[in-house]
Amino acid sequence: MWASDIGDSFRFLHVSTDEVFGSLQPHESGFSETTAYKPNSPYSASKAASDHLVRCYYETFGLPTLVTNCSNNYGPYQHAEKFIPTVLHSFLKGQKIPVYGDGQQIRDWLFVEDHCDALMRVLATGAPGESYNIGGNCEKTNLQLIASIYDELKRVCPGLLKQPLDDYISFVEDRLGHDRRYAIDAAKMRSELKWVPAHDFAARHCQDNQLVSRGFSPCRINRQFLSQAPMVSLAATYVGFLMAPSMSLDFPAVS
Repeated sequence: MWASDIGDSFRFLHVSTDEVFGSLQPHESGFSETTAYKPNSPYSASKAASDHLVRCYYETFGLPTLVTNCSNNYGPYQHAEKFIPTVLHSFLKGQKIPVYGDGQQIRDWLFVEDHCDALMRVLATGAPGESYNIGGNCEKTNLQLIASIYDELKRVCPGLLKQPLDDYISFVEDRLGHDRRYAIDAAKMRSELKWVPAHDFAARHCQDNQLVSRGFSPCRINRQFLSQAPMVSLAATYVGFLMAPSMSLDFPAVS
């Protein structure tokens, strides 16, 4: 099929990752759309290859492609093996959190609804053949993120955590090809598509207090809570994790 055969309304959106750019040094600016590809693992290289495949279909056949590269996502119903659900469930079960290396790997965190909003913006108003980097402007080391979750659980569920933070952490051997730092420069999204993330990672939504006044507890795991008063704060995100299906209690080390 040639591009002329598919109609003016068709667009092909390819959702990719920041891993394709490799690892940043502490002093370097975030990945932009002009950053050279430098994947450091076979997994990342496969993602980079898919980006190149999409691009060549635009160049060769005129397929109206759009490519996005996003930072780490978080939000309700995320798979149990991912970083934040792993940390949360380890805390709730009183288990050690296995942390790769020294825990100083840095990731840029993006709320999933912000990512979805950005994708819709790219699909609706992006220019075919272009790529767009999507980030949350929220860099944290793995240890900082674990501490944030610990502090938030202490706030919303007093008495739940019985031990100091350090007692929950277990450092394990780093994994091969583990990139040190990812960060996204989303200036193109801001300037061309007028998009910015709407949610602050550390913000505590005003609905927290509204829920308490209505008799809801952020520590309760029930669908009524989720359906009647979804929140954007970490506390609400945690409830979403707990409601996710097919949870496993045997967690890998967090990346």
